[in-house]
Amino acid sequence: MKTMTCRQLGGACDLKFHADTFEQMAELSKKHGMEMFKKGDQSHLAAMEKMQALMQDQVAMGKWFEERMQEFDALPEL
Repeated sequence: MKTMTCRQLGGACDLKFHADTFEQMAELSKKHGMEMFKKGDQSHLAAMEKMQALMQDQVAMGKWFEERMQEFDALPEL
């Protein structure tokens, strides 16, 4: 199991997520993002806007995603 924060995954806080795979980590981050969206959390909404802008460029988004996967892979197991 590995740990990453919301901020490491493009979010706005230091909430820690724990998962065995990057796909699980991304799902936890997505769920948290939806919760913050529903709450209207301004810092998370701003982070979401940045991610939406990044998603407009497929190459840049692919690079960002690959970098996050590599960061996950390099983390120590808990």
